[in-house]
Amino acid sequence: MTENDPDGAPRRATLRDVAQAAGVSPSTTSRALSGEGYVAAAVRERVLGAAEALGYVPHAMARSLRTRDSRTIGVLVSDLRNAFYADLAAGIAARARRAGYTMMLVDDQGSAEVESEAARAFVATRVAGVIVTPLSGEVSAYLTRQRVPVVEAERTLAEAAGDAVLIDNAGVARRMTDHLVNLGHRRIALFVDDGAWTTGGERAAGYRASLEESGIPADPGLVIATGWDAEAARKAAIDILARRERPTAIVATSIPLAEGVWRATNDLGLRIPEDISIVSLDDSEWMSMVSPGITAVAQDAVALGEAALDRLLARVRHPGAAAETIVLAAQMRPRGSTAAPRVV
Repeated sequence: MTENDPDGAPRRATLRDVAQAAGVSPSTTSRALSGEGYVAAAVRERVLGAAEALGYVPHAMARSLRTRDSRTIGVLVSDLRNAFYADLAAGIAARARRAGYTMMLVDDQGSAEVESEAARAFVATRVAGVIVTPLSGEVSAYLTRQRVPVVEAERTLAEAAGDAVLIDNAGVARRMTDHLVNLGHRRIALFVDDGAWTTGGERAAGYRASLEESGIPADPGLVIATGWDAEAARKAAIDILARRERPTAIVATSIPLAEGVWRATNDLGLRIPEDISIVSLDDSEWMSMVSPGITAVAQDAVALGEAALDRLLARVRHPGAAAETIVLAAQMRPRGSTAAPRVV
C-alpha cells in the first residue's frame, strides 16, 4: 500500500513503491517494466503483479527523455469550434492511436501568443513531432530550429520548404466560381477570411482565375475580407447586399463566413437562390439541414488529418528525406442554393 499525501488523498505509486512491493531493486523494476535489459521471468512477473496491484503508471516523459523515443504527437489547430478542425484532429488521433502514439491537442483559437506557448510546451515535453495549422510562419520555424519534425496542415506559412498536407484550394475556388459563371452570374462576391494566408490567398486566386478566363472584369469592391468571425461576415454581407448594385452570387471561403452570409440573407428577407446564390468552399452539417441546402465543397478533414500524421511519422523515421507537399482533392456537393440570376 502507498502512503497518503498530507491532505489525506492517496499518493500516486512510484517506481520505488513497486520495487519495494516486489522485493527487488528500482533498477531491476525499471528493466522489468520497460522490457529493456535482462530480468528473470519469475521476477518480471512479480514486478508486473506489484505494479498492477499498486496502480502504477510509468512516467512517459521520463521514459522518452531516457530512451529518446517519444510516443506523443503534438497537434495545434486554429479553432475546435469549427467542425473542420475538429474533424482534422479526429483523423490525426485515430491514425496516431493505430500507430501506437498518443496526441497532445491544443486549440490556439486564432491567438499567436497561445500558438507560441503551445510550441514551447511541445518542445519541453519532448514530443516526437508536431502537426500544426499555422497562424504564422514562426511556429514551424521555431520547431524546426528545435529539431522537432513538423507538418503544416490545411495551409502552409513556413518561409523554408517543409512538409505539408493541403487541399487544392485554388482548384475548388475556381470550380465553384465556374459553376456560378455558367449559371449566368457576373457580379460574384468573394468573402475571404484572410488573403495573407495560403488558404485564403489560394482560394482568392482560384476565384480570380475563373473570372479572368470567363472574361469578367474583377471588381475589388466585391472581394470582402472579414476575418474568421461569422458575426463580422454577417455585418459585411448585410452591407454589400443592401447596395443598389448588389452581387447576384457570393462565394464564402469558410464555414463561419458562409454562416454569416446565410444569416444576413435572412435578416434582409432575401430568398436563396431566387435573390442571391451562395456557395461555400467548406462543408458543414448545418448546410444540408437548412432549406435550401448550401452548395459546398466537401473537404475530407479526417483524411487530411490521417495524411498529415502519416507524413509526420515518415519524417520521424527519415529525418533527412526531402520535404514533401501532399495535395488532396475535394468534391463539390450541389444543393439548392444556386440558380441563374433573377432578371430585373
